[in-house]
Amino acid sequence: MKPQFVDIIFSKAGKIQVKKTAKSRFDGPFHFHHLCELVWVEEGFGTRIVGDSVSNFKKNDLVLMAPNLPHIWRSDAELDFVKSTTIYFDPDFLSHLTDETATLDRFKQMILKSRRGMLFHGETRKKAVKLLSKITEAEGIAKIIDFLKVIDLLTVSGEFSALATVLYNNRYDEKDAGRIFTVYQHLLKNFKRDIPLKEVADLCHMTTNSFCRFFKSRTNKPFTRFLNELRIGYACELLQDETHSISAICYECGYNTTANFHKFFKQIQHTTPAGYRKWIQDGQTV
Repeated sequence: MKPQFVDIIFSKAGKIQVKKTAKSRFDGPFHFHHLCELVWVEEGFGTRIVGDSVSNFKKNDLVLMAPNLPHIWRSDAELDFVKSTTIYFDPDFLSHLTDETATLDRFKQMILKSRRGMLFHGETRKKAVKLLSKITEAEGIAKIIDFLKVIDLLTVSGEFSALATVLYNNRYDEKDAGRIFTVYQHLLKNFKRDIPLKEVADLCHMTTNSFCRFFKSRTNKPFTRFLNELRIGYACELLQDETHSISAICYECGYNTTANFHKFFKQIQHTTPAGYRKWIQDGQTV
């Protein structure tokens, strides 16, 4: 599985492209491209990798990504429907519509922040989603106006979390990328079972020591951390369904002991599985 630079056809820098997706599951490749990408997940849940960030996505997530930021959204196998609205636009989009300095400066600052991926929340997300729900039905100038309202909202908002780490940099090249993405694909399919280190090292035709050094140099994190982030992200999804016991979730996510499950859950989520479930039950949004 090689990384893909996706060349999205764009005839004019001042236009936007709206893509509506409704299908059985998100299953696209890990890729990047030359445009900014705003994604609203209308329905569905699963795993999201943005740069070196591994997390789970859910309904109403709103994420902005800058050009050349590798990403993938993968639904869980048992999911039977996902729906999203994605808007692609040039990073110089606004400069073709205005020369107002303060507005352009805010826009440029937002694009800089989105190099790590921006996950919006709170009132910002609610208002933006309301605008985005109309945008696919709009035509011509009305569509541009709705989009500009969304951008104006996002440029002044502090209600967001960065996804990738500060140190992340897209270092993928033709020589190494095929190996790292083969590993990603294998882990996304198999993280629910025990995965020996040698198994993934063999995929790259490396010794285990060489593979660990290679993986960390490309992802900014140890292999075991990456694998545990996949598992704990899935656990967070399952914990939102009270019919699943915590012990059952432990084994469903690929852990052999509840002690290890609790250890890594607290390390990554900074709370216990029971604490996380109570947080959800109390009406907190994730």
